[in-house]
Amino acid sequence: MLNFDKALDLPPQLQWKYANEPELMTWSIRARNYNTFVANLMFSFMATVILGATLIMYSVYEGMSQSWRISSCIFFFSLMLLVLLSVTHQRMNFAYRFTRSGIECCEWKDFPKWALTFLKWFSGIAAIIFIYLATIDPTFLIGALIGPGSMGLMYLSMAHSKTYQQMQTQYHHLMYEWKDFTQLAIATNREVVDLKFCHFDPRLGRIVKWNLNIFCKRKQKEAVANFIKPYLSPGVPFIKAKVNVPMSTD
Repeated sequence: MLNFDKALDLPPQLQWKYANEPELMTWSIRARNYNTFVANLMFSFMATVILGATLIMYSVYEGMSQSWRISSCIFFFSLMLLVLLSVTHQRMNFAYRFTRSGIECCEWKDFPKWALTFLKWFSGIAAIIFIYLATIDPTFLIGALIGPGSMGLMYLSMAHSKTYQQMQTQYHHLMYEWKDFTQLAIATNREVVDLKFCHFDPRLGRIVKWNLNIFCKRKQKEAVANFIKPYLSPGVPFIKAKVNVPMSTD
């Protein structure tokens, strides 16, 4: 049995279907289950927009001391960049369990309630600080609108949008028998072992042809693929190739 890492505790919404069978291999990992190239482009674009807003903020604050001017702009840029990272570079939890019956994968992402608490307290405290500084220099009122004001609006949109919270909360359980797989590939562009499959989906009531991305660390790809190969049907292709990483769906 191979255990690459200590397994994460599954959330109560997810359970192993073949928990009574001995596990042949198991591990868990947090990974970005989407097209990282597009996400990185989005991050670069938004980071440029934030930089532009910071430069505007810097020009507006020309009446204050240089040290306060620089430090407030650096603080604003760093904070907004951190928030942007939390949006564009989210990760999902994956747990894999291999048995004689096949491969099980549990995927989940819980809504980050800590982010709401942080945004609420930060926007409130920052607003108080900026209002106090505005008694010294009225230009700080503009900073209060740009910084704490935007953070407060972000908190309100996140806290009261059920659609947004549902988008940030996912629970999936995937189960495949070894005979379902039609191709095994070691990805050359991601830390992924890719398995194409073809099986009857009782939920959809039809035959489904798709692929299963098995996320792992760089040094684990070869070991995982070589472990899987003997359990596949004879003649199943085993290749190295660039693979797509589509978003998971319910």
